[in-house]
Amino acid sequence: MSKILEHMPKGVTRRWIVNVMSVVIAVVVVIEIVIGVFVHMYYYDMAKARANELCQGFSLLATVSNTDFRSTARQYIENFEHKDKLEVQIIDTEGNIIITSNGFDPGAPSMPDYESALAAESATADWIGVSEQGEDVMAQTTILGDYGSGSNGAIRWVISLEGVKLHIFWLIAVCILIGLGIIVLTSMTGLYFIKSIVRPVREVSNVARKMAMGDFKSRLEVEKKDDEIGELCDAINYMASELGQAENAKNSFISSVSHELRTPLTAIRGWGETAKMSLGYDTELVSKGIDVILSEADRLSGLVEELLDFSRMQTGRFAVNMRLINAVQVLKEATDMYVEIAKKQGIRLDLVCLNPEGMVLGDSDRLKQVFINIIDNAVKYSNEGGSVLVDCHEEENCLHIKVSDTGVGIPEQDIDRVKEKFFKSNTTVRGSGIGLAVADEIIKLLGGLLFIESKEGVGTTVTIVLPLAPSEEPTTQTDAELFPPEDENDTIKE
Repeated sequence: MSKILEHMPKGVTRRWIVNVMSVVIAVVVVIEIVIGVFVHMYYYDMAKARANELCQGFSLLATVSNTDFRSTARQYIENFEHKDKLEVQIIDTEGNIIITSNGFDPGAPSMPDYESALAAESATADWIGVSEQGEDVMAQTTILGDYGSGSNGAIRWVISLEGVKLHIFWLIAVCILIGLGIIVLTSMTGLYFIKSIVRPVREVSNVARKMAMGDFKSRLEVEKKDDEIGELCDAINYMASELGQAENAKNSFISSVSHELRTPLTAIRGWGETAKMSLGYDTELVSKGIDVILSEADRLSGLVEELLDFSRMQTGRFAVNMRLINAVQVLKEATDMYVEIAKKQGIRLDLVCLNPEGMVLGDSDRLKQVFINIIDNAVKYSNEGGSVLVDCHEEENCLHIKVSDTGVGIPEQDIDRVKEKFFKSNTTVRGSGIGLAVADEIIKLLGGLLFIESKEGVGTTVTIVLPLAPSEEPTTQTDAELFPPEDENDTIKE
């Protein structure tokens, strides 16, 4: 058995052969055995019933007197029409066969059925065995009843089972062939079905290995896509597409961050060398160089802080310090930072707030970070002569802040993805591609929502909705209360 299993196919096919086909074969074998037993019993019972029917007339010998028994029995035997079908034997009260339908003297044959009939309450007994001639036979002895003239002996018939056994053999052979056909048909259809599953699964495995090696362009081709295998292949193809996009976004992110880091570092190094060489000669140039260095250092610090925020967001340690703040005042401060920048680029920046109180529960530093990011994007993606409008108003117990620009806009297919990490719709403009992802996470932590609407070539509108603080005095929560450390030594190191 172990050698057979060693040569079996591996995987699902092997399990199907061992588990399913073994059950099918066992069921077929059991059914064949049951059919064989039933056929055997049925044909033997039918042969016995037919023999009893043919010998029914001999029961009248029970009414014959002892003196007329032999002559009457001979007369019955001579008139018996079915001598070719079975042998009838007349037995006297001493247990001797006095006459047979075949006309031959049987001698003193073994008659187990006669002995059993004498002891049986029904006065009838059967026997199946092999005759003295070596032939399979069935015999039955019936002791004649006593109707007042004394027992007249017994009637015994003997039939050959050779024809019955041959008939049973061919019938069972046909059943076995049918069973084998069922097994073969089940095996063929089952293997075809298993193959239709295994082949796509192998393709999925191959494509998954290619993806693990970085090939996200591999796709699965499935003939039938209206079943679970088709759905799995579609899901794998979709996953490959998403992984490919994520890989491209990651590479773009690395490229963008590298550029964003190199640009201020180059400026710092260049102006540092220039200022060093100009010491004692050109005070104005040194002062200008120091201003540029400080400006680029601030820009570099902001980028590093953005990356740290993204790292905290990825590890689940991004925290906000919730307290009562004036969101409108924070918005004004963020807008004031970009008024001069926008003016230098020929862009008009306006802030319109229709007297909202703007008191919310939040983190002023984090909220200012969000406003700066959104206003910076609006100015950055607007062309000279464009405009940026910052609007805030209260509606349904919420503070609505909208930043609208007349810039390049976002393609329709990219709108749902601009808040994803690493994704940049426009790669020609500076930026890391994680600013909006961080901004969206901050707004969610503050209990608000961030929406983006845009039309390519027309402009973009970013809407922030923050719930207003309740009128009663709120309780102040700290970072530790909102995000408790896992243990006493759990600290964030930057």
